[in-house]
Formats: sequence, structure tokens, C-alpha cells
Amino acid sequence: MDHVEAAPGRSIEPFRFNGSGSEYFGIWIVNVLLTIITLGIYSPWAKVRRMQYFYRNTELAGSSFDYHGRPLAILKGRLLALGLLLIYHFATTHISIWTLLALAILALALPWLLRNALRFRAHYSSYRGLRFSFRGSLGQAYAVFLGYPILMFITAYLAGPLFHQRLKRYQHGNSYYGGTAFAFDAGVGRFYRTYVLYMLAGAALLALAFVPMFHMLGAVKAVQAAGGKPDPAMMMSAMGVFWLAIMFGVLILGPLLQAAVQNLIWNHTALGPHRFVSRLSGWRLMGIGVSNFLLVALTLGLFMPWAAVRLARYRASCTSLAVDGSLDAIVGDAERGVAALGEETAELFDIDIGL
Repeated sequence: MDHVEAAPGRSIEPFRFNGSGSEYFGIWIVNVLLTIITLGIYSPWAKVRRMQYFYRNTELAGSSFDYHGRPLAILKGRLLALGLLLIYHFATTHISIWTLLALAILALALPWLLRNALRFRAHYSSYRGLRFSFRGSLGQAYAVFLGYPILMFITAYLAGPLFHQRLKRYQHGNSYYGGTAFAFDAGVGRFYRTYVLYMLAGAALLALAFVPMFHMLGAVKAVQAAGGKPDPAMMMSAMGVFWLAIMFGVLILGPLLQAAVQNLIWNHTALGPHRFVSRLSGWRLMGIGVSNFLLVALTLGLFMPWAAVRLARYRASCTSLAVDGSLDAIVGDAERGVAALGEETAELFDIDIGL
């Protein structure tokens, strides 16, 4: 992590992840086996165990975070999500007068569910015994999760950075630690400047991937028109180039974009007067991602716990909080805010769809 100079009156408190791959392997393998044996029913309990492990091993200023999610609430949310998935499947495979009704149900339900997932995740997360909360309005949720995706589709995804900026402004700008509000001040222009290079590179890579495919299709048609058989080697070669280009985009461009976006988001997020600092290296993230991919493939998936821990440890090591004063003052202010506002009851946060 790059050295971060603290402003006068500020101290830098780094995040740390203290978990180990061998320790997490025990949790992971039990989760996998029980999820398979129960045909997926155990997956909410598996999620809670996983979240608790990663939260409790993430440390800031000597104190760990905690996760208090309830498996039955997660199961309820997943059953609802499954119902919506079945409605979507019906709407897209059996076009009829009921299709519009099915799509309307999805449009009405999804923003509410996604907002509730944000509320659930925040409410059941804590630091030093004090809960987080999310207070974004339902109207904002419909604008963010319905309006902007429609705009993104209409503009052939050119509004993608705008949608991402609005999503993070909604998520971070409506979050609280106790009674202390988070704030998000990155404008749309910064998102477009961050995305544009990767969007162009991705478009060029996609075009490059399709060139041999179109050439192969043209050659196949010509051979078939002449009464011959397509050359299998040519077809395999074209498919190989296509998948190599896709893998290059996922393993190379993906981590570079992830790092740039994470730095953009967290370097423009604050908790009261205290600001987050992110110094993630895209090249380092790419190295971890590529090596994780190879090791997971070579071990037939058994390296996955170590891969998850490596990534969590690196991300935490590149993130810190520039504290204005002392961290004890943050907790004290947050506790007073809760006492003044009154914390919402847990019954309001009873659905999570695994966001």
C-alpha cells in the first residue's frame, strides 16, 4: 500500500484482515458439503458463517467488525428471489398477454427487494457493538434500480457510469454508523473518466474476439455452398481466439477496472469528518486474480478458500480511515446519534436476497 500522508489533525488507521486460508477451509468445505446434501437449503446458514468469518477477521484500530444476519430471513429472501426468477422465465419464454403483467410485477418488486437487502446488510453489521443502518427512501430505490437501468439499456450501456455513480451515491450517501452519516461526493464526470478507457479497451477486445468468428462463419457458409464440410481445425482455432480474448478481458482488464473503481468510490466516501483512503493497485490485483484462477483450476477448486483470503487480505491492506481526532470520538458521536434518533427495530429488516 502506498504511504498516505495524514492531514494536520488527522491520523491514519489501516484496515487489516487476519484470517487464514487453512482456517477458512474448514468452514468452506462444511458449507459446500451441507449445501449439496440439502439441495441448497443450507446456503443461507453457509452465507452467515462465511460473512461472520470475514467480518470478525477484519480489524480497524484493534477492534473487529461483526455480522448478525439471520439465516431464516435470508432463506425467505431467496425464496422470493426464486419466485421472481420463475416469473421472469415465464415472461420471456411464453410471450402472451400475461407477459406485461409479469414484467410489471418484476419492475415493482425488484427495487423494493434491493433496498431491503441494503437495509438488511447494514443493520446486521456492527463495529465495536454499534450497528450500521441504511436509510435510503423507496422512491430513490425505484429511480436507481429501475429508472437508470432502463436509461442504460436505451443508451446501449453508455449510461452505465451514470448508473454506477447514482447507485453508490444512493448506497453510501444514505448509510449511517449509529447516528453518524456517511457521505459520498464523487461526481458523474469522475466515473466517466474512470470508465472510458476500459470501455474503449473492452469494445476493441470484443471486436477483436468476433473477427475470427465472423471469418469462420463466412468460410463455413462458402464451404457448405460448395457441398463440402467445414474444417474442424479452423473452427476450433476461431473459438480459441474468441475465448482467449474473453479471458484476457476478465483476467486483465477486469482487475484494473475494479481497482480504479474501488479507489474512486472509497476516496470519495466519508464518515462524518473522517475520510476513507483506498490505494488498490490494479496490477497487483490482477496478479492475485490470475494466480488465484490458475491455482483454483489446478486444485480442482480446493484452493478457493485461500484465494478468498488472499483477496480479502490485500483489499484490507490497501484501505484505511483518515481519522479527524480519535476513533473513540467516532464511536461516541455515533452512540449519541443513536440515542437521539432511536434505532429502528430488527423486524423492519427481515428479508435479504443475498445482495
